[in-house]
Amino acid sequence: MQTLQNSTRTHPGRIVVSGLTKQFGTVRAVDDLSFTVEPGTVTGFLGPNGAGKTTTLRMLLGLVAPTHGTATIGGHRYADLPRPLDVVGAALEASGFHKRRTGRAHLQVLCAAAGLPARRADEVLDVVGMAPAARRRVGGYSLGMRQRLALAQALLGDPQVLILDEPANGLDPAGISWLRELLRSLAGAGKTVLVSSHLLSEVEQTVDDVVIIAAGRSVRQARVAELKAQAQSGVRVRTPNADRLVQALPGVPIRAGSEPGVLLVDGVRAADVGRAALAAGVELHELTPLQSDLQELFLALTDGSGGIR
Repeated sequence: MQTLQNSTRTHPGRIVVSGLTKQFGTVRAVDDLSFTVEPGTVTGFLGPNGAGKTTTLRMLLGLVAPTHGTATIGGHRYADLPRPLDVVGAALEASGFHKRRTGRAHLQVLCAAAGLPARRADEVLDVVGMAPAARRRVGGYSLGMRQRLALAQALLGDPQVLILDEPANGLDPAGISWLRELLRSLAGAGKTVLVSSHLLSEVEQTVDDVVIIAAGRSVRQARVAELKAQAQSGVRVRTPNADRLVQALPGVPIRAGSEPGVLLVDGVRAADVGRAALAAGVELHELTPLQSDLQELFLALTDGSGGIR
């Protein structure tokens, strides 16, 4: 993923966060954070609950003033965009709707305020699969339906950049699959998509790049493919000669399993363990290759850290 230091051109859809810091009293919620989000990609902005994700997004959208640093979209602060709805669509929370208005009426009010044709409300409701519920009052919507309405609101101006905070919250498995396809199609059309989540496993099939933070600080920026390559491999071994097998694999990280006679050997292939066991005359009852998933790697990177969300 291209970083700030390597970015020399200003694309209207490029997000650049540079040295962003936010201090709330004695608490540093975001600490010298820098990253770049490129057009045509879906980028996951990931971290544990309380890591500083929402505070960062609020600074990016001009809702919170940074203590230090900058956050720009297409080279401009959000406040300096002449027609921000045409450039950025954001959904930070599925709330703030008038409960007695219908979903359609809510969007039509926003269309009138932004100088958009009223028909745009129906167009985006159709895009997010909410056309059948368009004339129902928002107070009767489920959380998943409100999430879709918030996404429809973000899409009103057909923006180049889409910023979504935990958009899968409240969606059922079918809804998550639908969201994944929609975000991929938007990125395929050249748009910039930044989506926050506290679960890497939730977005790993959706995103191209990841920015991982913990306690307000950056811990990793990478392509998802790089993380998959980093996910630790290993072998589960069952043997009555555990001590001899450990001696046959000097320098190799080995942990005791949860069952007697079971060892977890990290960072090696099953064939290498079998070869060493054969040479040492160690009897094996099980030799099973293991592969850590991305969520385990995510937890290792963040180390369960938190902060002010």
